[in-house]
Amino acid sequence: MKLRLCSGLTKPGLLLVHFMPPSFHSLPYRHGGLGLNVRCAIASRRLSSNSPKRERLRRDNKDIGKKRDSPSSQSLYARPSLLEMNKEKAANRAKVYDFLRGVGIVPDELDGLELPVTSDVMKERVDFLHKLGLTIEDINNYPLVLGCSVKKNMVPVLDYLGKLGVRKSTFTEFLRRYPQVLHASVVIDLAPVVKYLQGLDIKPVDVPRVLERYPEVLGFKLEGTMSTSVAYLIGIGVARREIGGILTRYPEVLGMRVARVIKPLVEYLEGVGIPKLAIARLIEKRPHILGFELDDAVKRNVQTLRDFNVREVYLPSVIAQYPEIMGIDLKPKLEAQRELLSSVIDLNPEDLGTLVERMPQFVSLSEAPMVKHVGFLKECGFSVEQTREMVIGCPQVLALNIGIMKLSFEYFRKEMRRPLQDLVDFPAFFTYGLESTVKPRHKRIVKKGIKCSLAWMLNCSEEKFEQRMMENDVL
Repeated sequence: MKLRLCSGLTKPGLLLVHFMPPSFHSLPYRHGGLGLNVRCAIASRRLSSNSPKRERLRRDNKDIGKKRDSPSSQSLYARPSLLEMNKEKAANRAKVYDFLRGVGIVPDELDGLELPVTSDVMKERVDFLHKLGLTIEDINNYPLVLGCSVKKNMVPVLDYLGKLGVRKSTFTEFLRRYPQVLHASVVIDLAPVVKYLQGLDIKPVDVPRVLERYPEVLGFKLEGTMSTSVAYLIGIGVARREIGGILTRYPEVLGMRVARVIKPLVEYLEGVGIPKLAIARLIEKRPHILGFELDDAVKRNVQTLRDFNVREVYLPSVIAQYPEIMGIDLKPKLEAQRELLSSVIDLNPEDLGTLVERMPQFVSLSEAPMVKHVGFLKECGFSVEQTREMVIGCPQVLALNIGIMKLSFEYFRKEMRRPLQDLVDFPAFFTYGLESTVKPRHKRIVKKGIKCSLAWMLNCSEEKFEQRMMENDVL
C-alpha cells in the first residue's frame, strides 16, 4: 500500500482514503499479497484556533446562554404545572357544583362527567332544559343530561325530531321518558333507526307517532331486540303485511325480548287451548296483549275464570272474544258483578260463569247501565225469574242500546203479537236489526202462514232462511 501526500497543504487535518477494489481477473500478485491501488487525500483547514470567525462564534454562543438564563427569557417559556392545572379544574368544578346545589340539583352522579368550566354555561343548560318543560326533579332523575351541550347536542337532536314531525307539545314527556336521546348523534344514532322503522312498513307519516308513544326505540340496536321480535312474530304466523300496523299501534313490541316475554306468553296461551295461528290473529288485531304480564296478570286471571265457574273448554273462546280479560284486574270486577246481579235478579253465583262464557265483555260493564237494562225488562212485563233467564241466556241484553230495544219490543208486541215467553226463550231477538232482519222475515212468514219460533226465524243466515222458505213451499 502506498500513500501519496498532496502538496500545497499547510496543515493536514483529515486523511481521506478512497478504496478501489481490484477486479478478480487482473489482480497482480506481489510479495505474497494482493496489490491494492489506494488513493489518499488529505484535507486540511487553514483556519487556526484563534481565527476571528471562530472567536465570533464563541461569543455568539455565550450571549445565547445568557439570554436563556435571564428572567425575561424564562417568562416566555413558562407553563403551569399539571398539579396547578388540576387544582384550577377542581376549583371550577366546585363552583359549578355549588351552582347546581343552589338550584336544587344533586351533582353526586356527575363525578367523572365532562362539565362546563364555568357556572354560567351550566346555567345556560339548566335554563334550556327548563324551557323544554323539564323540572328540577326530572333533571335529578337523570342528571347526566347536564353533560349535553345546548348547541352541539340538544338543539340538533330536537331540530331533527321536529323535522320528522314529532310535536313540540310532546317534547317534555318525550324527554322525561328517554332523556338519553340528547346524547345521541343524529347521523350515527337516530337517522338509521328511523330508516329501519320505515323498512318495517311503518308509514313515514306514522313514524312521529311511534316515536312519541315509544321514544325508547331510538336507543335500540338495529340487529338486536327489534329484529328478533319481528322475526318471531312472523314465525308464529303473523302476516308480514300486518307488521307495520302492529308496530304503529303498539311499538313497544320492538323492545320486547322474545325469550323472556313474547315466547312464554304464546306458549302459555297454546297450553290453554288456543292454536298458534289463532294467537297470531289475536296479535294482529290487538297487539297490546303482548304487554300483559304473564305471571302477574294472564295466569292469575285465567285461574280466576276457573274459580268463577268458567268451564275449561270455554277458556279459549273467552280469551279470543275478549283478550283484554287477560290484563285487567279481573277478580274484583267479577265479585262486583256477582254481587250486583244477585241483588237485582237473584242470580245464582254458579251461573256467573255462564254469563262470562257467552259474553266475556260482561265483566267490564258498568253498574248503572246494567241496572237500567234490568229495569227496562221488568217494565216490559217480565218477572224477576224471566229476567234472570233472559240475562243468563243472552247477557247482551244488559249492554244493548235501550232506545233500539224499545223499538224492537214495540214491534214484537204490536205487530208480531207473540207471548212474552217467546222472548224469554230467545232473548237474542233484541240483537237483530229491526229494519234489516226482523221485519222482512216476519212479513214473509206471515205471508206464507208459517208458525215458527223466533229462533227458527232469526237464528240463521240469509241463505239458510231462504232455504227454509223453499222447503216450506215444497211441503
